[in-house]
Amino acid sequence: MTASTPSDLAVTFRSLGRRQREAIGDADPAPLAGLVAELDGHVAAAAAAVGTSGGADAVATAIERRRHDEWDDATLAALRDAALGAGAVLRRLAEAAADDEGD
Repeated sequence: MTASTPSDLAVTFRSLGRRQREAIGDADPAPLAGLVAELDGHVAAAAAAVGTSGGADAVATAIERRRHDEWDDATLAALRDAALGAGAVLRRLAEAAADDEGD
């Protein structure tokens, strides 16, 4: 994701809610609360980077509204880090949910 553009990042953050629902599936969400909180932490870091509050959709909207000439490397790096972290948590969430469903 090192070459991701703001548009790529907006798509990534906009899809997090759907991807979280897919990762959890029919599993009991209670045992997954720690991972969901970790995912929320990555979204909060992204929100802080773009100066917004709210969830992943708010982050995506803030990214889309920012003009091309308003981006700096540090903000893009923070968003990329948050997106990569969120993706890693989603993979762990899917694994944990699959383990829960198998019990």
